[in-house]
Amino acid sequence: MTIRSRRETVTFKHPFRIRGIERVLPPGAYEVVTDEETIEGLTFSTYRRIATMITVPAETGCGTTEMLSIGSIDLANAQAADASIVHD
Repeated sequence: MTIRSRRETVTFKHPFRIRGIERVLPPGAYEVVTDEETIEGLTFSTYRRIATMITVPAETGCGTTEMLSIGSIDLANAQAADASIVHD
């Protein structure tokens, strides 16, 4: 079994919430890490997601960050909610 990690940056334009994180997060760019493992026994290479994590400002502030485990669907829902906000 092989595990790989993918990193991407997602940007939120408005304060947002993600299920499982008990606070509102400020707008900005966030690093998201997705760990995937190979599915064995197939004639082609394919992977399944085993973990999704986001790096957020720590509650204590002071410029520190923490990496929190989140659901990929919860992240997609937060991104969709952010994109649907319209300002005059």
